[in-house]
This record gives sequence, C-alpha cells and structure tokens, in this order.
Amino acid sequence: MKINKKNISSEKIFSILKRPLTTEKSTNLQQYNQYTFEVSKNSNSNEIKQAIESIFKVKVLKINTLILRGKAKSFKGSTGFRNDIKKAIVTLKEGNTIDASVEIK
Repeated sequence: MKINKKNISSEKIFSILKRPLTTEKSTNLQQYNQYTFEVSKNSNSNEIKQAIESIFKVKVLKINTLILRGKAKSFKGSTGFRNDIKKAIVTLKEGNTIDASVEIK
C-alpha cells in the first residue's frame, strides 16, 4: 500500500508540534535516540515526521503516537475531565540529535 506524502505548509508545521515533553521516562528514552513531543490531535505520523525533519534538520526513522486520555477531576463539587493529549515518540537515525531544551514557538 503506497502512502501519499504531501508537503505541508510552514504555518502548519509549527502548529503540529506543540512542545517537547520532559518527563523521567522521556529523559531515559533520549539515550536510545528517542524524543517525545506533544502534538496536535488531528495530525498523523507523516505530518509529524515532516514537521520534525524540517524544524530540527534531522532524519526520522520511526514515529509512535498515542492519545493520553484526560482523567476525571472534581473542583468545588462538580466533576469534569482534563483535556486529551496526543504524544509522539520519535526515533531518530543514528548520529542525529535534538537539543531538548529548545522551545517551539
């Protein structure tokens, strides 16, 4: 099955990646050349790959995405849910690195 890879505009590239996630697990994954980002919920793996390759000038091998469901919280007697978050775990080609302290604006 052939996948169409359309080039995406530079405005959409910066709207796909929201921020890098720095947790204990994502910091441990960096030694295996894997980086974790929060991405927009309506983006797919091909768009995420193009965005990371164009912003950071690196070669992406693989992307794993997951949707983290918001948990139920109560505030002053009323219950609600936190927002859902989509995360992307990006595996880079050997020799490529991303400076994790850089913010995406």
